[in-house]
Amino acid sequence: MLAMAVNATAAEEKKPAAAAPVAKADPAKGSSLFADGDAARGIPACVSCHGAGGNSTIAANPKLAGQNAAYIHKQLVDFTTPDRVQPIMTGYAKLLTDDEKKNIAAYLGTQVAKPGAARNKDTVELGKKIYRGGIAEKKVPACASCHGANGAGVPVQYPRLAGQSQDYTATQLGLFSSGHRSNGPMMAAIAKRMSDDEMKAVADYIAGLK
Repeated sequence: MLAMAVNATAAEEKKPAAAAPVAKADPAKGSSLFADGDAARGIPACVSCHGAGGNSTIAANPKLAGQNAAYIHKQLVDFTTPDRVQPIMTGYAKLLTDDEKKNIAAYLGTQVAKPGAARNKDTVELGKKIYRGGIAEKKVPACASCHGANGAGVPVQYPRLAGQSQDYTATQLGLFSSGHRSNGPMMAAIAKRMSDDEMKAVADYIAGLK
C-alpha cells in the first residue's frame, strides 16, 4: 500500500501544471488608453496622433481604424525590437504591457475606417495596374494577391490597406526598400524592386480603395 501511495504521488508530480487561463483582450480598456493615455507612466493619448477611433487626419500617421487586431498587436510588439525602430512609437510601445497592446489592438479592430481618396489622376492607372497585376518584368507580385482586391487584407497575415494615407504608405514602402524597416521580409524584397514613382503611384491608388 505504501508503494502504491508513493507511485501515485510520483505520478501526480509528473502531471503538467494546469495552464493559466488566457486573458481575453478588452476593447473597453483599449478605448480608455487610446483616448486618454496614462500620464503617470508617460504614455500619451494615442488619439492625439492617430485620430478619433483611429481615423488619423495627419498624413504621416497611419489610419488604424478597422485594422486587424492581431496585426496591430504584432506591430506594437515589433516596435520594441530592432526590426521596427521608430523614434516615437518605439518609446511608447516599450511602456505598454502586452495586455495593453492587445487591448488597444482589439479596440481599433472594432472601429470603422473612414474612406480615403486617390488624388493624382496622372498616376492612378499605374497604381491600379501594380496593385492588381504587379510588375511582371521586375517580379513584383500583385498587391491584391496578399492584401485583397479591395484592400481588406487577410487577418493576422496581411494588413488592411484600403483608405490608408498616401504619404504613410509610400513612406513605409521606402523604409522596407532601404532596410530601415525589417519586420516584413517579403515586403522588403518586393519594395527593393520598385521605383519611387511606382511606390507613390500604388500608395495613391490604395488610398482610394474601399
